[in-house]
Amino acid sequence: MAAPKSPRKGSLQYWPRKRASKLLPSANWNAISSNNTSGNLKGFICYKAGMLSAAIKDNTDKSMTKGKTKIVPVTVLSCPKLKIFSIRFYKYGKVAKEILSGNFDNELKKKVKLPKKKENLKADEIPSEGYDDIRVIVYSQVKKTGIKKKPDMTELGLTGSLEEKIKFIKGNLHKDMSIQDVLKNEKIIDVRGLTTGKGLQGPVKRFGVTLKSHKSEKGRRRPGSLGPWHPSRVTYRAAMAGQLGMFSRVTYNNKIMKIGSQEELSNEDKMKNMKNFGDVKTDYVILAGSIQGPAKRSLIMTLPLRPTKKQLKKDFELLELR
Repeated sequence: MAAPKSPRKGSLQYWPRKRASKLLPSANWNAISSNNTSGNLKGFICYKAGMLSAAIKDNTDKSMTKGKTKIVPVTVLSCPKLKIFSIRFYKYGKVAKEILSGNFDNELKKKVKLPKKKENLKADEIPSEGYDDIRVIVYSQVKKTGIKKKPDMTELGLTGSLEEKIKFIKGNLHKDMSIQDVLKNEKIIDVRGLTTGKGLQGPVKRFGVTLKSHKSEKGRRRPGSLGPWHPSRVTYRAAMAGQLGMFSRVTYNNKIMKIGSQEELSNEDKMKNMKNFGDVKTDYVILAGSIQGPAKRSLIMTLPLRPTKKQLKKDFELLELR
């Protein structure tokens, strides 16, 4: 009998398999573009509320279930409004200048060390020449969700030309930015965040290593060999026990089912008393399928990096949540 052969266990594209250093992952804003909007945010901070079942009507052209009603799993994301914390000016790919917007909320004192002088930045004080790119540091008003008080901060890119970016910043400098304005023309989005942490796990669960025979020695839930005698070392390719979960991952091209406002929540009973989250009290987005992470996980929704025709052509009409 020939020796059994199989592909290696565990992808080497994800390495090192350790806990992420921060809750909100970074994004390559230069690679993300959109033809639908100009002078707008490329992303938005949101929080996972939980999953529900939704009854939808499939209106997709040439679909086998066109015109029929079906039940699909959906994920609810709570999206409190954002505010601009500072403006970053880039030159030759590096931060050349950063200006604080001023007029900060009191909750920001727990997040960053604010200057003693709180002077409001005026719109006419924003320089418009001499820089290659402009981005904004935003913070979420997470206190309105009821899950915590300390706001989350991250850098977000802007769409459009340099003049359109400056115009957007001047118009939203000391205002609340809602999810309806960011995703008003989008059909699909990407979601970036951390997966659910599972702590120390063995190689069977971590890499999918096959269980050894019941007659094997020195354990069943471990690889048969960690490597040869020469070279006498254990390489990083060997499946061993270690951290599982709390990894930064991206789910691409999630179909947007509905973008709801805070005023509509009185009619949605399913948005109340969600498991491990509570009531949804802010603007929200309903996405088809599942999203990584547990309830209350902070996520970043971004414009699609590489949209696919298969997801763009889907046309679902949300009937009710169940």
